[in-house]
Amino acid sequence: MPDLVVDGGHRSCVTLLLELRRHVESLPDGAVVHLIAADPAAPIDLPAWCHLTGHTYLGRVDTPTGGPTFALRVNAAARATDPRQPWRAV
Repeated sequence: MPDLVVDGGHRSCVTLLLELRRHVESLPDGAVVHLIAADPAAPIDLPAWCHLTGHTYLGRVDTPTGGPTFALRVNAAARATDPRQPWRAV
């Protein structure tokens, strides 16, 4: 079971990364986050963001809702990103 589920619906990946960044900051090391994201860029952008920051991308997961859902594990030692541009490391 995930520690947090973020339902991104049909929002763009940029918007989702902004929201995800805020959530991840308050989660403990090792927490698992499920991100529901219909944006076709999510399977590319989320692993890239995890690689940039140091969080662990766990891949796509099957859920009862059937929506495209992706998982990551929070790393407390992750690299910070710009609050307005989460795809840029600080």
